[in-house]
Amino acid sequence: MIRQLPDLMIDPVVRMALAEDLGRGGDVTGQACIPEGARMRAVFAARKPGVLAGIDCVRLAVLAMDPQATITLKMRDGEAFAAGDVLAEVEADARAFLAAERTALNLLGRLCGIATLTRAYVEAIKGTRARIADTRKTTPGLRALEKHAVVCGGGANHRFGLDDAILIKDNHVAVCGGVSTAVRRARAAVGHLMKIEVEVDSLEQLDQALAETPDVIMLDNFSLADLTEAVRRRKTSPFGAVILEASGGVNLETVAAIARTGVDVISVGALTHSAPALDIGLDATTG
Repeated sequence: MIRQLPDLMIDPVVRMALAEDLGRGGDVTGQACIPEGARMRAVFAARKPGVLAGIDCVRLAVLAMDPQATITLKMRDGEAFAAGDVLAEVEADARAFLAAERTALNLLGRLCGIATLTRAYVEAIKGTRARIADTRKTTPGLRALEKHAVVCGGGANHRFGLDDAILIKDNHVAVCGGVSTAVRRARAAVGHLMKIEVEVDSLEQLDQALAETPDVIMLDNFSLADLTEAVRRRKTSPFGAVILEASGGVNLETVAAIARTGVDVISVGALTHSAPALDIGLDATTG
């Protein structure tokens, strides 16, 4: 079962998005066209198949505009759905509901798109030891929701931010003067519970990194042959086990071959920076 995000984490994002859409005067179209006190029923329905993520954004968006609304969630985050499936049913004040419509659909479509794309990557590497992970290439303000969507699709989260793990990138290495120096400085500066990852861009740097025994080594833009060689060197290294993460040049056409080299993790920025929104509609009902 997918762990659901708490409302306290989602609600501020939803309210900020609603405020952006409502602007200075609220929904002038609804106020002009819809009688005060009118009620409506509608369903959020999938136009295409996918994986659900962000359904609580719908609930919170509607309740923010109409606290007395009745919302029935038909599915939970992480579940797959077919085109035509109803994801949620709502009965609410018509003005309030239509004012919340676009915000709810924007967030739901965006997050379902990420979950659906992630599921495609996970399916592409099935049968290998590798795991699909996200990156910090997220939409500002939406990181918690987008990383949740990755988990809904079967992926894993990389570090959440700059403060929860050390990731020594090529520019850190350049300023420090080398991989070894950078890793040693990092280890001396933090406690034993802080993970240390270092990025390398050659087999020579890999050997330097293996000798320093970080927790993870990121293999940046390695060829398939060099990824295979990196896995071999890790197996024969006298310095101990280390997680190998492949990054760069990853797409749905290349990910299976990358996974078959034996790496442990494949990080994919496209999960969050390039996932297309999934087509989900709001259909009014009668009766």
